[in-house]
Amino acid sequence: MKTWWKTRSASFCLLGILIALGFSAAHIDPAVAAGIGNGNGNGNGNVGVGNGNSNGSGNIGIGNGNGNGNGNGVPATGGNFGFHNTGTGNVGAFNSGAGNVGAFNGLGNTSSTSGNNNIGSFNGNLNGGMFNGNGNIGSFNGNLNGNGNH
Repeated sequence: MKTWWKTRSASFCLLGILIALGFSAAHIDPAVAAGIGNGNGNGNGNVGVGNGNSNGSGNIGIGNGNGNGNGNGVPATGGNFGFHNTGTGNVGAFNSGAGNVGAFNGLGNTSSTSGNNNIGSFNGNLNGGMFNGNGNIGSFNGNLNGNGNH
């Protein structure tokens, strides 16, 4: 019959060995942890030759290398540069709202105050209410907020 202290004793022994070897839950390689939300929404909505290449690579940090090389060689339409943008002041492809750079930003929001000024890809989408999903950098940020309220 196992007793609780025998089971716990084995766990604490293993934990002690891992700590002695230099492993801990708090140790995270900075090079891995530092690469969050980088290199998104680049090279979209370009027309011509040699546009939108080699963007958003080799970044370290948070929110770097996003929204580069978009909307080159395309005449402005309604203040937008790139492919299939609606709203105003968007650069890249498939953006809506205002001031979005990259791709698939500011789509499907119930208010014009939501899904604006995002950089990267798939930011500020499908928000209900007002003032949701704005000012995000990276990818898959500020989505699905403020829905289902009455």
